[in-house]
Amino acid sequence: MRDNLIVLKSPEEIEKMAKAGSIVGEVLESIKGMIQTGMTTKEIELFADERIKALGGKPAFKGYRGYPASICTSVNDEVVHGIPSSRKLKDGDIISIDLGVYYDGFYGDAAITAPVGKIDNETVTLLRITEEALNLGIENAIEGNRVNDISYAIQSHAEKNGLSVVRTFVGHGIGRELHEEPQIPNYGTPAKARG
Repeated sequence: MRDNLIVLKSPEEIEKMAKAGSIVGEVLESIKGMIQTGMTTKEIELFADERIKALGGKPAFKGYRGYPASICTSVNDEVVHGIPSSRKLKDGDIISIDLGVYYDGFYGDAAITAPVGKIDNETVTLLRITEEALNLGIENAIEGNRVNDISYAIQSHAEKNGLSVVRTFVGHGIGRELHEEPQIPNYGTPAKARG
């Protein structure tokens, strides 16, 4: 990230970012549909790598700061950045897939968490609440709001439902670089409350 400055994008650049993002979305949807008990996280990674390239993109994570894979695979209580391996998924697991694509000079990056086989009610609730928190954060990403309004929406929904948020890692902007400003934590005080 460059000196904590948010780099504004032209309409043409935003269109290229949207294309990179659409490749990310398409690959994540494909992965979500293929996850099953007994498969390895490496099998998912190989599928993603092939699919990204077939859609005209380049895996953004492979080689980034020495990272050895095209995606990150984090199972159950692993937070982020798990490396795909021969680990087999079990019925009742959840897996987070973080995927980045480089396309025509711009990056796209997103993550999903998906169930493996049949999950228990507590895990169903966890996935529902975290998706609701994400959607509330997105709803607060509007003109006139501040980053803290997004962060607060996520944190308050999680906490009112008995969950906590990870404070060590944050969301981030994207563009010509894989990580750009602004950083977007999952916690904060709303800007309006700070005056």
